[in-house]
Amino acid sequence: MKFHIVEQVLLEENSCVRKVTLNRPQKLNSLNFEMVSQIFKVLEAYENDSTVKLVILKGKGRAFCAGGDVMGVFHSAFGGHWSFGARFYKKQLALDYLIGTYKKPLVSLINGIVMGGGAGLSMRSRFRVVTENTVFAMPEASIGLFPDVGATHFLSKLPGHFGEYIGLTGARIKGAEMLACGLATHFVPSKNLPLLENALDQISSSEASTISNLINKFSYKVDVKQDCAFKRLEVINRCFSRETVEEILQSLEKEAADGEEKWIKEAIRSMRSSSPTSLKITLRLMREGPNQNLEDTLRRDYLIFCHILMRTVNNDFFEGSRALLDKDKNPKWEPSRLELVSKERVNQHFAKIEDINWEKLELHYGRNTTNQAMARL
Repeated sequence: MKFHIVEQVLLEENSCVRKVTLNRPQKLNSLNFEMVSQIFKVLEAYENDSTVKLVILKGKGRAFCAGGDVMGVFHSAFGGHWSFGARFYKKQLALDYLIGTYKKPLVSLINGIVMGGGAGLSMRSRFRVVTENTVFAMPEASIGLFPDVGATHFLSKLPGHFGEYIGLTGARIKGAEMLACGLATHFVPSKNLPLLENALDQISSSEASTISNLINKFSYKVDVKQDCAFKRLEVINRCFSRETVEEILQSLEKEAADGEEKWIKEAIRSMRSSSPTSLKITLRLMREGPNQNLEDTLRRDYLIFCHILMRTVNNDFFEGSRALLDKDKNPKWEPSRLELVSKERVNQHFAKIEDINWEKLELHYGRNTTNQAMARL
């Protein structure tokens, strides 16, 4: 019997340009430990190679990357020990930090689904190119997690309270909307991506202005559809600026009673079905986001994720994963209602872990932590 080994990360060299392609299309390019390790290794090598002027990240198939391999973490932690999931997540956050402090220009070509860990890879690239096929979301609260991989660091920089809206509802944002709110830097129709790639292959300079001007030649200005949530930023600000998750939901329900807008009803439905504890963790993270640098955000996310893996507070991640795996879509959250999730319970996720086997997240020091990824071009 012959076994065909498929490379999960494809590497391509072209003069001064290097391409890294996620090649796990049957799993929507979800990241496993081997992929994260390989990407980290090659990006580190490219950064130290003086002949490399530009790195391109992309995904094969209909997704850029749908996130980390959550089911893999679930199975390993459920059937074994929490330390495997912690080891994987530590490596993933180290990669996110490398990308967020990268010394050379990175171009992410996001032609499809980008969620969770995929956002951690792409949203810190200097150039973030989206298409009409792009769909962005951070739906972690629906399975008992939170917008991790440092997502609250960039979500908190979005206009008004749009970041809270994305993080608390898991709303799906399309390419044009991503460009409008600042998640993307360029919109290029998918039919033109091969032409853009060919042009980028000729790049021999790391100058941001040179790369930006080249991408601009293929870019389009696109209008956000009238029914998109970003067009309702005034309402979003009014609702999601409230102090608590309960007050946010009450404001949304009041808005829903006054009209028939679909996005509001979807937001309410999503929040009502998500883990109450996860929602409260998310809101705290979002409110602290503007005062946190990238390092602090990643360390804090690692701490919370390990609490969740160890089940020191509740079982929501394992219950949410079970409901997703069994396809019953009916997780039994603990506690089951927002009003039962106390401030003290939320704070437990931010407390020091006492387990002797646990080690805090160590990131490379001496790197430039000035995050330029969210710059508008």
